[in-house]
Amino acid sequence: MSSVVRPAAEPDRSPLDKSALSVNYKPISTHLAIAPPVSVVIPAMNEAENLPYVFKTLPDWIHEVVLVDGNSTDDTVAVARELWPDVKVVRQLGKGKGDALITGFEACTGDIIVMVDADGSADGHEIVSYVSALVSGADFAKGSRFANGGATDDMTPIRKLGNHVLCSVVNAKFGARYTDLCYGYNAFWRHCLDKIELDCTGFEVETLMNIRVVKAGLKVQEIPSHEYLRIHGVSNLSAVRDGLRVLKVILTERSNRRDRRRRTRGVPFRTRQGEVS
Repeated sequence: MSSVVRPAAEPDRSPLDKSALSVNYKPISTHLAIAPPVSVVIPAMNEAENLPYVFKTLPDWIHEVVLVDGNSTDDTVAVARELWPDVKVVRQLGKGKGDALITGFEACTGDIIVMVDADGSADGHEIVSYVSALVSGADFAKGSRFANGGATDDMTPIRKLGNHVLCSVVNAKFGARYTDLCYGYNAFWRHCLDKIELDCTGFEVETLMNIRVVKAGLKVQEIPSHEYLRIHGVSNLSAVRDGLRVLKVILTERSNRRDRRRRTRGVPFRTRQGEVS
């Protein structure tokens, strides 16, 4: 990929000599500057009370914030525009988190896309870690609450158990090495969307992305992340209902993988050779 990492300052310059930077590079810290623009996608429905906590941690160097409004009945859109005047608001026509994220991804203009929940559980200060992983060579930077350095204040014991079991199944069936499966704080290069083809509407979208990233052979790096408690309101997530939807995605993707293998084995060698050449 063409994007590169460049030191934002020489060791003997303090704290940051912006004149030493190309105009195409945006300073992130005294040690790092990046060329690719970063888009942050925030799916939200009736999150007006939580948005101040979300936006105050977003770094000022990001290229754009895309808020996907799921037909909110409160002041979600007005609050977002007050907090971030240049926010791009996209109205969701369908329903579900997966549908909202797909809508937001389509509206992004950045080379890097970051997914952030609107409930205040994600710390925007961590975005630098995700972006650093991507510009250093990863295709997909996957947040993990259970990697060394990660944590969660929000998951109940039953949700932790379910996440662990489902994560183990995905690792065994698809050759992944994930420590977390159902977490919505991730980042990736925009070109990845051409290879994973998202087509689900609910909370299972994160699982689908994680599976298809592995199936596409993309380079994944887990980023330790701390998930905080939702600040206001009640989550729409249901451990049992959404857990079953996640399991269905896993079984469907595994079945599709078997079908492709069978079709490949059933094609005559000369035909396959012609396709390759």
